[in-house]
Amino acid sequence: MMLTRAIPSMPEKSAFATDEYRWQAVTARDPAAEGNFWFAVTTTGVYCRPTCPSRLPLRRNVRFFDSPDAAEANGFRPCKRCWPRQATSPIDLVHTRAIELACALIHDSDPVPTLDRIAAAVGMSAYHFQRIFKAQLGVTPKQYALALRRQRTAGALAASSSVTAALYDAGYGSSGHFYTELGATLGMTPVTFRRGAVGETIRFGVAECYLGWVLVAATDRGLCTIDLGEHPDVLEAGLRERFPNAQISQDAAFSGWTQQVVCFLEAPQRGLDLPLDIQGTAFQQRVWAALREIPAGSTWSYTEVAEHIGAPSAVRAVAGACAANQLAVAIPCHRVVRQNGALSGYRWGIERKQKLLVRERAEIDRG
Repeated sequence: MMLTRAIPSMPEKSAFATDEYRWQAVTARDPAAEGNFWFAVTTTGVYCRPTCPSRLPLRRNVRFFDSPDAAEANGFRPCKRCWPRQATSPIDLVHTRAIELACALIHDSDPVPTLDRIAAAVGMSAYHFQRIFKAQLGVTPKQYALALRRQRTAGALAASSSVTAALYDAGYGSSGHFYTELGATLGMTPVTFRRGAVGETIRFGVAECYLGWVLVAATDRGLCTIDLGEHPDVLEAGLRERFPNAQISQDAAFSGWTQQVVCFLEAPQRGLDLPLDIQGTAFQQRVWAALREIPAGSTWSYTEVAEHIGAPSAVRAVAGACAANQLAVAIPCHRVVRQNGALSGYRWGIERKQKLLVRERAEIDRG
C-alpha cells in the first residue's frame, strides 16, 4: 500500500515576489513556498529551501534567489540538512517511506498493532515515529487506524448480513465501542446507515442572499449543510445526492433557521446561535474548531491554523480539512488565507470568499 497525499497546486510566483513575503515564508517554514525561491545565509555561505529545519538566521544575513543555480553562481553551497537541489530531502524520503510501511502494517493487521510494534517495524523509537507521523498526516497512528476501521465498517455495513457481522469484520471487540464511534462519525446509528439512511429526516430551506442563493439543512441534531450557489434547484439536487436515502423535505416551519443563517451572512459578527451537526474525522474536527475561533474580520494562514492545533507541519492536511467543510460561514474556512495574505481555494468560489471577507471587515470598521 502506498501512502498518497493530496498536493495542492503550486502558488503563483507572484505570491512570493518580494523579499518581505519570502522572509515571512521562511520564518513560517511555509510548504507553499517550496520551489518558488531559495534563501542563502551570508555568514555561513550556505543556501537552503524555504522550509529548512535549521536554526533561523538573522534577517540581515539572508539573501534570496530564484533558483539553486543563481545561489551557487553567487558563491553559496547547498545545505546538507535540507538538500535544496533535490525535490525531496533524504530525511523526508526516509520519513515518507517509514510512514508508508507503517500504514501498510496498520492496513494489513488485525487487531491494530501497538505503537511500539509499528515503530519497531520501521526502525524508530515510538516517540520519534509518532511525532513525524502526526506532523506529516495530521493525526496519530491510532487515529489513522480508527479512521481506517471506520471506513471498512461503513463498507461492511452496506454489504454484511447483519450489523453484528460488520462489527466483528471491522475488528471491533465490543458493541458499545462500535456504536459510540460509528454514531459520532456517520452522524447516525450503524443500523440507520446500513439501511441507506432510511428514517433519517433532513429539513431544508433556501433563500436569496448577497452571495447568490443559500441552502440550509438540518438533522434532528443540528445544521448539517450550509451550501452556496447560483440556483436553488442545483443546491437541492446536491443535498439529495449527499443524503440519497434520507427523508428530505423543504419545511416552511424551518424558515426561521434559514433566515437566521441569512442574517448571519449579512452580519457575521453577531454570531449564529444554532446547533451544528458536525461530521468528520478527529483531525477535521480539530481544524474546524480552530476555524471557529477566528474572529470575524480577521484571517489566519494555513500555517497559523496548523500551529494553533499543535500540528505545525500539517499545513496540507489543514487545507484538506478546510476543503471538506460542509457548513459555509458557520465553520469559517473563508477566513483562512495563504501565508502572504493572498486568497487560496474556496469550495464556494474565490469571488464569494473575497465578498465575505470584505463585508466582515466593513462591518467591523462600522463598529
